[in-house]
Amino acid sequence: MKLILAQEVEGLGNPGDIVEVKDGYGRNYLVPRGLAIGWTRGAEKQIQTIKRARDARAIQGKEHASEVKNQLEQLGVTLNVKAGDTGRLFGSVTPADIAGAIKSAGGPLVEKRAIAIGSPIKTTGKHQVSVQLHPEVAATVRLEVVAS
Repeated sequence: MKLILAQEVEGLGNPGDIVEVKDGYGRNYLVPRGLAIGWTRGAEKQIQTIKRARDARAIQGKEHASEVKNQLEQLGVTLNVKAGDTGRLFGSVTPADIAGAIKSAGGPLVEKRAIAIGSPIKTTGKHQVSVQLHPEVAATVRLEVVAS
């Protein structure tokens, strides 16, 4: 079965790649989860759109990653979450929450997959989160979790 990847799939490829997979894997796993779409001749425009969006989001080179690292490390990120009286959160902070908080704080657009949380953040207060911008460049973001 020939498919076009819509998202990055570990060990298979990146968005926009055309891959050949077994029928059951594509029909039962990739397509229902939105990780891939069926390949057709008319889907070439979709491939180009996906690749353009990926290139726009991607960090270009080590120098650009260093600039983004400086921006992130100077940025103070505050995240408002629901919490109890003792400062314990109702749930935990996810990488998607952190990516949204970075963007709303005026920082650059960061992929949620690039954010690494050491241990789950389940309390209010100050925390540090690592963002992998490039294979050789990682930034440390100061995150303050505040009860809303």
